[in-house]
Amino acid sequence: MVLANQIAIVTGAARGIGQAISMLLAEQGATVIAADMNAEGLTAAVGEAKAKGLAGKIVPKLLNVTDGAAIDAFIDEVMKEFGKIDILVNNAGITRDGLLMNMEDEQFDLVIDVNLRSVFRLTRAVSRYMVRARYGRIVNMASVSGMMGNPGQANYAASKAGVIGFTKTVAKELGKRGITANAVAPGFIDTPMTQVLPDKLKDGIKQFVPLQRFGTPADVAAAVAFLSSPASGYITGQVLPVDGGLNM
Repeated sequence: MVLANQIAIVTGAARGIGQAISMLLAEQGATVIAADMNAEGLTAAVGEAKAKGLAGKIVPKLLNVTDGAAIDAFIDEVMKEFGKIDILVNNAGITRDGLLMNMEDEQFDLVIDVNLRSVFRLTRAVSRYMVRARYGRIVNMASVSGMMGNPGQANYAASKAGVIGFTKTVAKELGKRGITANAVAPGFIDTPMTQVLPDKLKDGIKQFVPLQRFGTPADVAAAVAFLSSPASGYITGQVLPVDGGLNM
């Protein structure tokens, strides 16, 4: 298995894209520390892993990614338990949509805190150990909204554009230590976040997607798994859209 003996951290792992990423990395041999605030979702993910014969390959950990002290304690705990961190997938993210003129400071700040500041804090903490090991794969979750903008998502688009700039900088700083940093930019993916959209709106969106459908969490997970693997060793600082051609 391509990720045998690898230790991976995936944030936002309790549902949707994060759960799909965790499952695929586990199927490819990694031991996945699945971090989230949703205890029920983590329990379900562990149960699914057991049903697939992957008992022990997904290790659930409660984590509030907006808490800097909790992040440092979490990384220390993972290092004490497993001795290394090979892969970091910064997937945790939220939306708090609203038109710019009506957007409250709290809406903007919370999205930046979850989607961008946590990426900085987790990457900073993990990079110290990856530098010593002279190996690492960092994959950050961006979005086509961060590449193109999107009405009603000034906060979300800003956070994801920030993730892209951050990823490129990390790639330049850490490349000489054998560490790659890349971003995956999903388009419209069939998750609980998009399932609440009216059917008429979803049909309208699909008209702008050359593949004429929403993506699946598995589509995104496959891209993350590739960028987490040894096969991507000469790829760094890149943004891989998984959007059906929307941003083309």
